[in-house]
Amino acid sequence: MGLERCLEDHELVVQVQASMTSESRFLFRKNYAKYEFFRNPLSFFPEQMLLQTFLNSSSYPEVQGYLYVKETGRKSWKKLYMFLRRSGLYFSTKGTSKEPRHLQLLADHEDSNIFTVISGRKLHNAPTEYEFCIKPNKVRTEQKELRMLCAEDEQSRTCWMTAFRLFKYGILLYQNYKIPQPRKALISHFSTPVRSVSENSLVAMDFSGRIGRVIDNPVEAQSAALEEGHAWRKRSQRMNTLGSPIIHVTQLWFHGRITREESHRIIHQQGQVDGLFLLRDSQSNPKAFVLTLCHHQKIKHFQILPCEEDGQMFFSLDDGTTKFTDLIQLVEFYQLNRGVLPCKLKHPCTIVAL
Repeated sequence: MGLERCLEDHELVVQVQASMTSESRFLFRKNYAKYEFFRNPLSFFPEQMLLQTFLNSSSYPEVQGYLYVKETGRKSWKKLYMFLRRSGLYFSTKGTSKEPRHLQLLADHEDSNIFTVISGRKLHNAPTEYEFCIKPNKVRTEQKELRMLCAEDEQSRTCWMTAFRLFKYGILLYQNYKIPQPRKALISHFSTPVRSVSENSLVAMDFSGRIGRVIDNPVEAQSAALEEGHAWRKRSQRMNTLGSPIIHVTQLWFHGRITREESHRIIHQQGQVDGLFLLRDSQSNPKAFVLTLCHHQKIKHFQILPCEEDGQMFFSLDDGTTKFTDLIQLVEFYQLNRGVLPCKLKHPCTIVAL
């Protein structure tokens, strides 16, 4: 059926397995977006629909909007105005009316789970690629009991699916998010002494003089970042005179000869959060590479072109303004500096599904 969902931290794997069919299986995969709505709620919900109202108030806000609904027992889809409330998911039988006599219950989230649908266009003739499904817990294989839904875009689908989880689990989701935090802090305390600093606490510094100073002017900060890129390149030339054009193949973020569509699928699987990235071979230019980056739940592609200077080959994604001897140097630089990208490289999309 092409259904997939991420288990919640409070769920017991044995109980979930007991309700699965023989064709179903578990996959262990990194999901950066699982609790992203707690860190960055405005990326998931409209500004007026603050996340705290889900968690702290006695009344729950209403999520509403148009969705495509697959008609039971048929291949056709109908566009209906939907309402997600504490009591369940409803659709209006009369336009956008929310009068009780015009609302009909489509699914109860108390005894159901929400799934992402893989290959919805192919399997269910979905009108868009952004299909999801509400599946009653008692149902195993009866497709007629499944509620197939389809959104216009990824942001809309994520909003509906996240709201469903919040309505279903409430404060339990927040507890799942907060409880592991002290344990993570304890582990990092005893692990290798790598300094971890919040991105919001980082400032641009100028160390060209006898003492360092904070750079307040954003234009000057950008200029300093470019200078750092040139200095980085010079240091790498001294440390690695020969360079290595294939050193990147050992990195988990390098996916080799995959298509643009395949890169989208991998990004989707590991959660569409800002800064999730991978590198791959370019399909249009055999000597070039492509940086695939997620920003604001949209996937963007940046071509990395080779360029030659003084007989040495470099890589650049800003038309030669900032050059690097290999792709590892390039990735490390853009993990610290945004440069021409919409955001820094934060989360490597690994080639191994963890």
